[in-house]
Amino acid sequence: MNPQRTIQKDATLEGLGLFGGQPCRLRFRPAPEDSGIVFVRTDTITPVEIPVDVKYLIQRPHRTTSLARENVSVETIEHVLAAVWGLNIDNLIIEVNSDEMPNIDGSAEPFVKALLKAGIEEQDLEKDVFVLDEPVVVSEGSAMLAALPGPTNCLEILYDLEYDAPSIGRQMMGFRLGEDDFAAELAPARTFLLEDEAQQFQALGLGKHLTAKDVLVMKDDGPLENELRFPDEHVRHKIQDLIGDLALIGQYFCGRVVATRSGHETNHALVRKLVEAIIAKEKSGAATGEPVMDIRKIMRLLPHRYPFLMIDRIVSIDGDDKAIAIKNVTINEPYFQGHYPNLPIMPGVMIVEAMAQLSGILLSRRLEHTGKVAVLLSMDRVKMRRPVRPGDQLILEAEALHARTRTGHCKCRAMVGQEIAAEAEIKFMLVDSEPL
Repeated sequence: MNPQRTIQKDATLEGLGLFGGQPCRLRFRPAPEDSGIVFVRTDTITPVEIPVDVKYLIQRPHRTTSLARENVSVETIEHVLAAVWGLNIDNLIIEVNSDEMPNIDGSAEPFVKALLKAGIEEQDLEKDVFVLDEPVVVSEGSAMLAALPGPTNCLEILYDLEYDAPSIGRQMMGFRLGEDDFAAELAPARTFLLEDEAQQFQALGLGKHLTAKDVLVMKDDGPLENELRFPDEHVRHKIQDLIGDLALIGQYFCGRVVATRSGHETNHALVRKLVEAIIAKEKSGAATGEPVMDIRKIMRLLPHRYPFLMIDRIVSIDGDDKAIAIKNVTINEPYFQGHYPNLPIMPGVMIVEAMAQLSGILLSRRLEHTGKVAVLLSMDRVKMRRPVRPGDQLILEAEALHARTRTGHCKCRAMVGQEIAAEAEIKFMLVDSEPL
């Protein structure tokens, strides 16, 4: 068994932000199984939770890795996340009272020490690990990142760093996340800048509180008023940053990552593609697995009957928030007799109807004890992305945005393979289920 992990007790650190120099108090807190890593901004009128998820990723000028939700952000989070992932922690609450994380010494080491002092404990549920079985590659200019099938028990990272600065030059290193000692080998490696880059940042008003003792500034002949912790500290820090960015996947994965001159933007691009690969694999597995609801159970919930029952089976229901269903499109559908009979294409209205039926089932679960049923009220942002033909299998998704006293609202899409065939936002009016 590979159990999930959290910490035993709270741990607190304080420091100034790297760019803005504002004070920040950070507190690590234990979290239950399957809750993931969540930042909480405690300085807002109502605390705002920001899950570590690539969908909350934002771009900030001259900044590194930042997340935002409800117009509230957490910034320069990569060293914190590198410490969390490097110590194999799955569930954690990270409370902060400022937007930017404390920089302290520009490395992940202070966060690692705090987490180790808090103590790490195993939890009852098993860790969900994704094993990469298809290559995923991103590149931009001379930067390249490739995630490849490889080890099935750890993530192997191979990094090739090359700088024109003579004091850095070319450095290469391999590290196995989950096998090697992150705390000793990577955590102490610090953020570094070339001397002219440091001058440009301060000219922009960033990092004015920093001295050469607070950040590793590289001249042609070596560090400015500082000393290296490792001869190859620069490539070690790049791997540290990469691990912190990979935490945005929200799920550990096994395989091999090969990096050449990669930075945060390339890291983020790889994360997005890996999340797409994970979702596609989950959908593929769900489509071929045992259904959550077969057609008999669906018919008990929906009043529709042939030829207007548009769902064959439901393969996944995530609480009352999200559902995935399957519609197999065959040439025997009655609408193909008159709708482009020489070039049969499934009518878009039928695809939307299928999404609406799945939404109705999802809302019916949420409204099970309210005495209400969902009746179609409106459809917004309806888009048809590609034709659906006989032989295609539609994967239908419905996500409940809200269900209030009188209305319900779902976001839906229909996929063929990994391509979006249609999408829409569907609203329902909630009416009493008793007959008139």
